[in-house]
Amino acid sequence: MPDLLIELFSEEIPARMQARAADDLRKLVTDGLVEAGLTYAGAAAFATPRRLTLAIDGLTGESRAVREERKGPKVGAPDAAIDGFLRGAGITCEALEIRDDKKGQTYFAVIEKPGRKAADIIAEVLDATVRNFPWPKSMRWGTGSLKWVRPLQSIICLLSDEAGAEVVPLTIDGITAGRSSRGHRFLSPDTFTVNGFDDYEAKLKRAHVILRADERAEVIWNDATQQAFASGLELVEDRGLLAEVSGLVEWPVVLLGRIDEAFLGLPPEVLQTSMKEHQKFFSVRNPKTGRIERFVTVANMATADDGATILAGNQKVLAARLSDAKFFWENDLRTVKAEGLEGMGAGLANVTFHNKLGSQGDRIARIAALAREIAPHVGADPDLAEQAAKVAKADLQSEMVNEFPELQGLMGRYYVTAAGLDSAVAAACQDHYSPLGPSDAVPTAPVSVAVALSDKIDTLTGFWAIDEKPTGSKDPFALRRAALGVIRLVLENGARINLRDIRVSAEMRIPEEFKSGETVPDDAGANYDSLLAFFHDRLKVYLKDQGIRYDIIDACIAMPGNDDLTLLVKRAHALAETLATDDGENLIQGFKRANNILTQAEEKDGVEYSYGADLKFAEDDAEKALFAALDAADAKIMPAMKDEDFSTAMTAMAALRGPIDAFFTAVQVNDDLQVIRRNRLNLLSRIRKICLSVADLTKIEG
Repeated sequence: MPDLLIELFSEEIPARMQARAADDLRKLVTDGLVEAGLTYAGAAAFATPRRLTLAIDGLTGESRAVREERKGPKVGAPDAAIDGFLRGAGITCEALEIRDDKKGQTYFAVIEKPGRKAADIIAEVLDATVRNFPWPKSMRWGTGSLKWVRPLQSIICLLSDEAGAEVVPLTIDGITAGRSSRGHRFLSPDTFTVNGFDDYEAKLKRAHVILRADERAEVIWNDATQQAFASGLELVEDRGLLAEVSGLVEWPVVLLGRIDEAFLGLPPEVLQTSMKEHQKFFSVRNPKTGRIERFVTVANMATADDGATILAGNQKVLAARLSDAKFFWENDLRTVKAEGLEGMGAGLANVTFHNKLGSQGDRIARIAALAREIAPHVGADPDLAEQAAKVAKADLQSEMVNEFPELQGLMGRYYVTAAGLDSAVAAACQDHYSPLGPSDAVPTAPVSVAVALSDKIDTLTGFWAIDEKPTGSKDPFALRRAALGVIRLVLENGARINLRDIRVSAEMRIPEEFKSGETVPDDAGANYDSLLAFFHDRLKVYLKDQGIRYDIIDACIAMPGNDDLTLLVKRAHALAETLATDDGENLIQGFKRANNILTQAEEKDGVEYSYGADLKFAEDDAEKALFAALDAADAKIMPAMKDEDFSTAMTAMAALRGPIDAFFTAVQVNDDLQVIRRNRLNLLSRIRKICLSVADLTKIEG
């Protein structure tokens, strides 16, 4: 079976597009080949700044012949129906066969497609792939009609086996496929011919091109860490930057540069962000002081002076960039010392947060009041929580954050520290945006938790009040992320917060003109229920990742106190643990049997059997044993539920499994004597009442 090598050689492909483009090339070509009847053993795609490469192993040499029969219209059908069938089958009228069918004679078409050579199929598939390639952005050049991300210069399309290699005949917009490629633009610009993938990759490396992106990244990382270590420093890890830089070079050469002493006093995050965003430099840190003292740049070529000229140029450009950062930093510090943090953030009163929710200043006032209210629930000092909320967003008005928006919060911490405020306030400024995603760390400092919760609850309450809720996949205000943030802040800090009361308090601070008239179609109760249901939906996703089933969560959501997320999750974990035991699993069957019999009897009789069963009417020993078991369970469950000891309550509930099973084995509930029947139905009512006091087991599936 032959192997296939494809290379699409062009001008520089943006680094951010390379990985996706390589994957698209692999998928489009392999899907096309399979659809045309070819199979293959394996496929791998690669990208460098100037080429997309695809290697396919074990490709079949030709497609198999196909014979297909299609049933057509009846004999005597309208000509239009017959003509349509002929066009669809791609045959003439003479090729039709007439066969007897259940409903009479019917036309049949026998379509035979002979096998095709792999080269012919490859040419068609690659032509279609190149002409319809899904680049995010593409261009035309010259007089041709072809679109590519950058001008396409050459194509390799080579089939090879033990007998040798042959070029697949193919021309796309004047570019004829061949077997030649080029190496590094400056270090090895000459062309070379190849005979297959292994030969191709080896010759590329000799021509100063590392084909595999992961290999280029490994070279960069290893060389950078070794050079930093040799200087007594450490490389700051940044996997995203590493992936980007490995897409900018074909022959990575790592160079270690110096940062001018004048800039070493800048916050390390400022240095790191400026170098990453503007120059794609890695930061090198002094592990003893935590300062960023040097940088790593990656050149795309080796030079006779070992990169000295490149470093000199980079350091000159870096100095200009860092001069700007230093200017911003010093200006911001002057503002803080002269006007304080609230003075720095005063301009937020003129910045619109949302045209229906007022300014950022309005929002900050709401968050501050809410933080003071939430503080006792999370063990925070109310005064510090309110103070932190008032200054947490002041850095949005700083020159540094205006230049580097990703530093918001972090710069607030530096400015609060410079102003001499409490360290808890400084930490809250940095942490109140967190968590930003499912893997982001959750703040644990009480003041930070109070401000972070207030920020997110105000966002959710506000957008719910103006009826701007997520719909389908659309969530322009990131409300799902905010809800997950509230959930994680509450649960991972073990906070006991009644969302109903907090939500009502938060909504009371929203201006009345935004909550009245047609702005809010729901009434307050329905609006709250909608928001709580939104929290519960996010909670289900969160807990499912922890292995707790949706039906278990639903069984706990149906219970009182479902707006206390910590209580709800504590109950859900206990129920999940109980149902994982044999007793728990079998108890569900016993409960459902009791509930079904009872429900049917109540519907039939038109009464509710909940007036208490009497032991004196019990006839069977199993019946008497169930009375005793229910009394014992009640004695344990009632105080356990009061103490929120769900594990004890559910263990006591699960212990009913044996007596309930024995009861149904020995006793017929619908006895001929009505007094016995009513007593037994009331006994089933006790089972239902006790079980439903722990969780709504009717929600459990199975």
